[in-house]
Amino acid sequence: MRDQSLRAHVANLEQQGELIRITKEADPHENISAIGWKAYDRLGKSTLFTNLRGFPGWEVVNQVITDRKKWSIALGISEEEFIPTLVERIKRQIKPVEVGAEKAPVKEVILKGKEADLTKIPALWHAEQDPSPYIASGMAIIKDPETGIRNMSIHRQQIQGPDQTGFLICPRHALRIYQKYQQRNEPMPVAMVIGAHPAIYYASGFTSSYGLDELEIAGSLLDDPVRLVKCETIDIEVPAEAEMVIEGEVLPEGMVEEGPFGEATGTYAMEGSTEIFKVKAITHRKNPMFYAMQCGAPMTDTQSITGTCIETVVTDHLKNVEGGLDLLDVRCLGISGLMAIVLKLRPRVEGQAKTALMAALSSPYLHPKIAIAVDDDIDASDLRQIFWSMTTRVHGSRDIVKVPNTRIWSLDNVSDIVPGMSAMYRIGTKVIIDATKPAVTQETERERFTPAMPFGYDHVDLEAFLP
Repeated sequence: MRDQSLRAHVANLEQQGELIRITKEADPHENISAIGWKAYDRLGKSTLFTNLRGFPGWEVVNQVITDRKKWSIALGISEEEFIPTLVERIKRQIKPVEVGAEKAPVKEVILKGKEADLTKIPALWHAEQDPSPYIASGMAIIKDPETGIRNMSIHRQQIQGPDQTGFLICPRHALRIYQKYQQRNEPMPVAMVIGAHPAIYYASGFTSSYGLDELEIAGSLLDDPVRLVKCETIDIEVPAEAEMVIEGEVLPEGMVEEGPFGEATGTYAMEGSTEIFKVKAITHRKNPMFYAMQCGAPMTDTQSITGTCIETVVTDHLKNVEGGLDLLDVRCLGISGLMAIVLKLRPRVEGQAKTALMAALSSPYLHPKIAIAVDDDIDASDLRQIFWSMTTRVHGSRDIVKVPNTRIWSLDNVSDIVPGMSAMYRIGTKVIIDATKPAVTQETERERFTPAMPFGYDHVDLEAFLP
């Protein structure tokens, strides 16, 4: 039986040299956000904090699925096969199974009433202009009140007291369900799952058709049914091996001021009003590990979850374009705040790259507004190579195409808000950039764009010459 916990993944990261254990005292409100950000930005490492000021008995972990190597460790597959494996696994689902509380580590500690105090959780003060600590790693599990259909999605929560947070609802499936509760004038039961296996986080960020249980997608990624346990105070099932669950309700009416918040774009989400979440109970493991998912640029877990979902969906979608492309890689660049996607392909005929780029910007995700195509000799994850390809292979008048007045991601602050709507609805311009070489049918012209590499480059073993 496969371990479905976050802490098992953290142990694997440490064993493979992908994690730094920090034993010196650190403060969730003062410096953990900065330490974790710098550790990944400069060293490419996850961080585990074991000595927290003001929060005895807790640990904090972050940046655990920030790149494909860490994702691959989580799923036990190679980096090369990572996206192809995801594409195949999401096409099938494995239904979760329910277990008793005695087999659910998340039930080791049960807190109700005034004991369920959010201020005793080591939530981070993320960005400098944030007004208070946020929980950014909570996966909300809710149920359609009419059908019982389960939905799971990530929602940020600004802590506003011992038993209350904001609850930001974007215009997706969760809003559809919440509006049904509003029509009934009933609070919406919500279980916020914090700290679970990366496969479950991937599923929570995956945009699927309404009615598809994201926990079934998580099961397919794990190749193992997700084990669930009943909540204490609400009729919802949660991953049994999660680190923590906050049980509560989103009120059917009333709003609370929230923000600003340092978001995945590397800029701030604007101040606004959000729905109100009231706490009913908290359950967690003994010696709990708080997953402090961070947001911001150049790269954090927040960007990686959504970016990986975008890469999977776009890869699968492009398989049907023109009967199939010579598609070699797809990268949603976290360093761009999720607003740029790069396709690595070998165009068979002229114009094929532009067709692929238009398709890439027409996926279920609104995040990318710039799509770039590079050829088979360019690393789609290397910004140096991408930029070189754009300067040496792009003709401004024919290889750059703008598409105005299109739907744009709500966090793209440079794009206009639709009149009469909230900032969740924006209109802007999408751009495609064809930085590929001439098609393979244009053999002579294609050869002209071969990079000039040092003589013997492919045969020199640098290590053999180092001291």
